[in-house]
Amino acid sequence: MSQTVIPVILSGGSGTRLWPLSRELRPKQLLPLVTSNSLLQDTVLRTRALAGRVAAPILICNEAHRFLVAEQLREIGTEAQAIVLEPAGRNTAPAVAVAALLAQEAHAAGVEPLLLVLPADHLIRDEKTFAQAVSHAVSAASEGHLVTFGIVPDRPETGYGYIRRGAAHGPWSTVEEFVEKPDAETARVYVDSGDYLWNSGMFLFSAEAYLSELRRHVPGILQCCEQATAGSSRDQDFTRLGTEFLDCPADSIDYAVMEKTDQAVVVPLAAGWSDVGSWTALHELLEKDEHGNVLRGDVLAEGCRDSYIASSGRLVAAIGLEGHVVVETEDAVLVMARDSAQGVKALVDALKAEGRGEVRGSSDGADEAD
Repeated sequence: MSQTVIPVILSGGSGTRLWPLSRELRPKQLLPLVTSNSLLQDTVLRTRALAGRVAAPILICNEAHRFLVAEQLREIGTEAQAIVLEPAGRNTAPAVAVAALLAQEAHAAGVEPLLLVLPADHLIRDEKTFAQAVSHAVSAASEGHLVTFGIVPDRPETGYGYIRRGAAHGPWSTVEEFVEKPDAETARVYVDSGDYLWNSGMFLFSAEAYLSELRRHVPGILQCCEQATAGSSRDQDFTRLGTEFLDCPADSIDYAVMEKTDQAVVVPLAAGWSDVGSWTALHELLEKDEHGNVLRGDVLAEGCRDSYIASSGRLVAAIGLEGHVVVETEDAVLVMARDSAQGVKALVDALKAEGRGEVRGSSDGADEAD
């Protein structure tokens, strides 16, 4: 890679599908769910291993997580180019617009940085293959394309959107169509055809190409982001956006830009990717005992199979469970069938509606007063 690549790490999510371990004040990207590092830390370290000129990352997060994010960067010896605090979440299109504007400000005239946009809460096992895919994406972005990474599916999956590939151009293809989450039969047809990839939510493009397409298709987002960036201020290690960001329309990169631009291309990626999006997904990722169980913490399991059972403190004793998830924390216990994993979000929404404190969780001092 000859151009400067700036990782843009999106860390604004709340990870509700992994409640009760993931909370509003300590969401899944800040937890060590798979390795001894948090998902955020592993994401940052993955970018440091890329070949070529890779600049310090720009992180986008919310106010409540700022000290946790800064501390986790310090733990892995990384200094961010900026830790940007959103006054409120407005989805990925505005977040990346702010990062693009800051990247342009930080680089000399005539030097156009490339942005590698990565959610902070994804897992990639094969980092060598990932690095190769990024190198292919850099080549495409250098020609003015907006690149999305499409995951080569290994099963029919109804929980992801899909990308239909068009004409191939070496290691990338044009994007023929973005497809919403399908039903099971349609997903099977997609996978069998070989023409469809999972939509990963990871991107690479130049700051100028992205801002140009944003200006063309959703100028209101760009205008608000320009105003919020111009009105930003430095506070310790953080960049606080101006209140104009609150007026910004909320939209994803996919809807705002990628589905509308004629410059979208896709690079296939088969690198052991997961969005760690549910307890079922986490169970599949982790090492299991001879009965297919993942046991974490102080757990005694008798006659259990294919289950995820975790204790954060107290002894959890389970007998005769099959295909279940049991998660114990200080103030809540979740018990469910593994195939009910998608219902956790609805449960969290119900807790929010009741004003229950178990949704927010404890900051452990991470959100102390300035």
